[in-house]
Amino acid sequence: MPSSSFSILLRRCRLINQPGSAELVDIAIQDNQIRAIAPQLRQTADQEIDVDGQLVSPPFVESHIHLDSALTAGQPRWNQSGTLFEGIEIWRERKQDLTLEDVKARAIATLKLQASQGVLFVRSHVDVSEPGLTALQGLLEVRQAVKDWMTLQVMAFPQDGIYGAPKNEALLEEALERGADGVGGIPHYELTREEGVRSVHRVFELAAKYNRLIDVHCDEVDDDQSRFLEVMAACAIRSDLGSGVTASHTTAFGSYDNAYAFKLMAFLERTQINFIANPLINITLQGRTDTYPKRRGVTRVKELWGHGLNVSLGNDCIQDPWYSLGTANMLEAAAMAVHVCQMTGMDEINACYDMVTIHGAKTLNLQDDYGVEVGKPANLIVLDASDRYDAIRRRATVRYVISQGQLLVQTEPPKTQWHGDER
Repeated sequence: MPSSSFSILLRRCRLINQPGSAELVDIAIQDNQIRAIAPQLRQTADQEIDVDGQLVSPPFVESHIHLDSALTAGQPRWNQSGTLFEGIEIWRERKQDLTLEDVKARAIATLKLQASQGVLFVRSHVDVSEPGLTALQGLLEVRQAVKDWMTLQVMAFPQDGIYGAPKNEALLEEALERGADGVGGIPHYELTREEGVRSVHRVFELAAKYNRLIDVHCDEVDDDQSRFLEVMAACAIRSDLGSGVTASHTTAFGSYDNAYAFKLMAFLERTQINFIANPLINITLQGRTDTYPKRRGVTRVKELWGHGLNVSLGNDCIQDPWYSLGTANMLEAAAMAVHVCQMTGMDEINACYDMVTIHGAKTLNLQDDYGVEVGKPANLIVLDASDRYDAIRRRATVRYVISQGQLLVQTEPPKTQWHGDER
């Protein structure tokens, strides 16, 4: 390869899928593209970064977040019960005061927090149950404002149910007409089971009509009779929407008896449905009415993954009426999945890392342009870690974030200095 100059050259990188004994490589970037990956490239670059054997990974993918409600914890009051339904009531009060400036400022602040920790691809749901569609318009404007450093998908989400109020169905369709990337629902919050089933069918109809992705908040309750996932599976089998369909939460799956769960799993294997689990928020929201034993409150992540279904992870909430905590760190979500889903085997730990990277990219239908490979867009991160296990175990600092061929963020890991006596 003839000598040439690149814009960025990362030296001595350890690629995410390389064994520990593999030779370190250099990564050359030019014009928002990875141009070369090889040991000891002889070319020069405008900017050279010595990675010093640290881990280079594709960026983190936030598969499920609500940017319109982020950073509103305590407004107008705190969720004292910690339940999903009190959170919905608090948000119903808070969204009466939404303005474009309010939505955009909080969303951009949250996206910067995410990007600083290596997240460059985000799917955000946005409540389209309020007549002015202020939150939707705010996120559509944010999507345009951040496009040079962040890929944002905006999913139309009827928080109060498609049939919870006379206007909601029309508002959901208007959101798609205005440019939302996908359509969602919340069948377990509809007024009747029949309307819940009807809402799932309506989501699939709208997705086909507007050629959009589907992401439904499905069975996010402890009720073992909440069984809208089977409706989604039937609709997916009978449609050609396939890998564009996602079921989020599905926490009731963890409460189903095994006879029904095994039958359902066989149906799911006939589909290409993606699943998103949000372990941080759901172990907090779910099981609130249990005494002991208390349910874990997450879907069957380990079993879905074991059956070859695509599972990714999200934070869901960052300091909002449902979850007053949250740092936007995807390694926190991965680490919680390791613990609560009992995925402590080495392959399972690695899978939890993949659930916040490559599996998330598949959920967002972005896998063709995702990955640290020659010819792919130059989006990658460098972690202060040696492998995926080390990254999750220590919640490793993301040292460098390169977005669309440009160095976006640089962070120094914390340093500990021991002042005690020698022991």
